[in-house]
Amino acid sequence: MIPENLGTSDTTFAYSAVIQQLKQQKFELQNEQAIQQRRAKTSDHVTAAVIASLPCGVLFIGTNGLVTQANAAARQLLGFASPLGMGPDDLFRDTDAVPESGETTRLADAVKSSLREPARASFKASYQSAAGEEKDLSLTLIPLSATADDAAGLACVIADETSVAQAQREKVLRSEISAELALHMRSSLSVIRDCAEKIGAHSQNAPRLAVDISAEADRLDTFVRDFLAERSVTRAAAAGG
Repeated sequence: MIPENLGTSDTTFAYSAVIQQLKQQKFELQNEQAIQQRRAKTSDHVTAAVIASLPCGVLFIGTNGLVTQANAAARQLLGFASPLGMGPDDLFRDTDAVPESGETTRLADAVKSSLREPARASFKASYQSAAGEEKDLSLTLIPLSATADDAAGLACVIADETSVAQAQREKVLRSEISAELALHMRSSLSVIRDCAEKIGAHSQNAPRLAVDISAEADRLDTFVRDFLAERSVTRAAAAGG
């Protein structure tokens, strides 16, 4: 309310001052909004650049179940030139996945379930890419939120553990082969020891026992030679792969 004792000129000056102050505040607000928008755009560019260069695959899946973004690593791992617009059934087909709970499920169904009821989940899966490559993958589904109450879909982080899984399988195989080798060697040594004892006790049987020892030694030599040849081939294949 304007005081009655203010003259016209004073009133006009007061109004002008208020209007000028409002304009200044509007300008400052617009300037701050522009700064925040530039910062948000810069942050988006940085985030996109970081995701694009990650060695692990990253997929963003919208609430409708379709892929909205995929970095280069994800495209390479899954074998699709562009998975944009694809759904879980097209991406993962009949791939089985083993969650941390240990109960096998279809990977596509797990993705759909996480979209319906957002929850972080991790899986291991043996996946055949669109190019026919067999891969051992580790996948983590991370729910995304647009606001505190609204879901924005999922981020699917994919790591290629093929080399790790292959190394583990080779370790198990080496252990099994080593155990088999040890068993054969113990068996052959037992035969040789028995023959040697018989030679000492029955010298008249020495020629026959010598033949048995020679035959057992040849068998053991053949087994060890085959074992070393297999190891050599395995190493060459690993080096070439």
